Amino acid sequence: MPVLGLVEPRLGGAVLIVALVVLWWGNPWPKAGRIAATVAAMGLLGAVLPDPPKEPARNTVADAKAADPRRSPGVRPDATATPAAMRPPAADYRSQNLDVAYGKARKAGFLVTSHDASEKDKFVRGRSLWTICFQETGRTGTRPTLDFGVVPKGAPCPKKDGEPIPWPTMPELVWKTWRTARAEVVALGVPADHIEARKAYRNDTLPDEGEYDDWRVCAHDPAKDEKVTSGTRVTLYVSSRDNGCPEPHRGTGTTADLPDRDDDNDPDYRDPFPDDRDRNTTFPNGVPHLGDSGASSGSSGGSGGSHGGGRSICRHTRWC
Repeated sequence: MPVLGLVEPRLGGAVLIVALVVLWWGNPWPKAGRIAATVAAMGLLGAVLPDPPKEPARNTVADAKAADPRRSPGVRPDATATPAAMRPPAADYRSQNLDVAYGKARKAGFLVTSHDASEKDKFVRGRSLWTICFQETGRTGTRPTLDFGVVPKGAPCPKKDGEPIPWPTMPELVWKTWRTARAEVVALGVPADHIEARKAYRNDTLPDEGEYDDWRVCAHDPAKDEKVTSGTRVTLYVSSRDNGCPEPHRGTGTTADLPDRDDDNDPDYRDPFPDDRDRNTTFPNGVPHLGDSGASSGSSGGSGGSHGGGRSICRHTRWC
């Protein structure tokens, strides 16, 4: 029987079972002998029976995923655990006025807050005076929230929330024409009506608008490299090309006068009578006097000649 078990394990096992039945079914052996023979036969049976097939190793990770009823195809395992997945969708309100966007977001069901997006972190007062640069959604309990990062109206957005506002700086405009310099300032975002032309020399006179387009800039405020912020007003001090700029104050101020030989506040280049203090551009025939013909008509009587005697109408002034 052991030999049969080695040749064919199943056949050897069957023969042992038959032998045990015969042993107990009418065998004259004493009971103790039959028990001993049965124990020996069971040992042989265990030796010849084949081992049970090995169960393949289970993929515990895969089985755990398959057994988890909360997981479903197409859903990230950590989708419900990440804050981003909990953020409700919102329209893009960037570049919009805060007051307008605030109303839209409230109607969409959001609890709306706002903060200064610059490094100054100023208190946001007056929603119409701010523009949205950044936005972030979230939740407070079951209610969706929307936080706006804003900057003052007209200001450029910082690269990141909390960084300084990248205001443009004033370029060098000295000796550029009024027309060219003005265009460069407008390109910085300064409104055209916030740019003013003034005379570079104290005793000069600025022509009518459009007649000084080719005059040169001698100084400007703000100066070169200064920040041009929202609401900045720019002043360009100009002079004709022929007169040039004040020296040595070129580019720094307007404290110089043009040559004026007769000291009548009319520069020589404009004064048709540079050596005659009594005649200038305004009064080419001379400064009128009360005693001149026609100047005192209708003035006789009353106090008699109290204003006569040829006294100048500009007594105690630079004109006389």
